[in-house]
Amino acid sequence: MISLKESLGKVTIVDFWASWCAPCRAENPNVVALYKEFHSKGLNIVGVSLDRDAAKWKEAIAKDKLTWIQVSHLKFWDEPIAAQYGVQQIPSTFILDATGKIVAQNLRGVELQAKIMELLSK
Repeated sequence: MISLKESLGKVTIVDFWASWCAPCRAENPNVVALYKEFHSKGLNIVGVSLDRDAAKWKEAIAKDKLTWIQVSHLKFWDEPIAAQYGVQQIPSTFILDATGKIVAQNLRGVELQAKIMELLSK
């Protein structure tokens, strides 16, 4: 059990993804690089998987080198956390400030990096 509130950094990305999602897996190297660069400055990431198969999920975490917190109920599109956020497609990302307020969503690549840099500089 983890609490999002306890996992908040100065900036937190809640990243909805799955091992079977090709666009999610294609974006993972960018997110890994972002985490390596900014974690020490206050960036946290929480991965929420829409997988069903624990073995495939864990294999993807290892292969893509996702070193941050990962959670899943292994309920595919019935993932309760995805329902809370109104996730209709993946990848979906929500960027939260230190209070947990959503300040941006569904940014990728350079746009995501620019937003993280902006938020961490405040």
